[in-house]
Amino acid sequence: MSTSVAPPQTKLITGTELYEMGDLGPCELIDGRIVSMSPTGAEHGMIEFRLGGALQNFVLQQEKGWVMGGEVGVYTRRNPDRVRGGDIIFVSNIRSEKRPGQGFLEFAPDLLVEIMSPSDRWQDMQKKLEEYFHIGVGQVWVVEPANRAVRVYRSITEIERLGDEDVLRGEGALAGFEMPVADLFAG
Repeated sequence: MSTSVAPPQTKLITGTELYEMGDLGPCELIDGRIVSMSPTGAEHGMIEFRLGGALQNFVLQQEKGWVMGGEVGVYTRRNPDRVRGGDIIFVSNIRSEKRPGQGFLEFAPDLLVEIMSPSDRWQDMQKKLEEYFHIGVGQVWVVEPANRAVRVYRSITEIERLGDEDVLRGEGALAGFEMPVADLFAG
């Protein structure tokens, strides 16, 4: 008589359980499973800080809401949970009357910024974009350092590509925000 051992069951985890695990390093939760990500490079960090800082200054002066950075978790699906990490996020005080608190965002932000790293694939970015718009994200800016460009997504099909000569402009709650695209890649 032979016996076989069943493979161990992999328990799916929730976004709350992921959050309570503390700092695991860069990762996302895809359908209840942790997916590791590589740390970002220096150029990515400089762009994130530069754009996030400009948005933060504008939002504070205008009292428009909150800017967050550093792979902020956003639920894009439940049961099993999917939590994506956005490089920069803006939440207007229209979408949330109070400052977002602990845990991952449970609602769609007005703006989500993704900065492409050399290892990122457009196929994966397309999936993220679909998820973001499915939950109601207002706009997504995809920054492409290799091409010195920004793609402004107003929907999954409405896209505007901006280059070095163009100006990145906020819309909706960010109306009035302007930053030359070249400034993202300066110095």
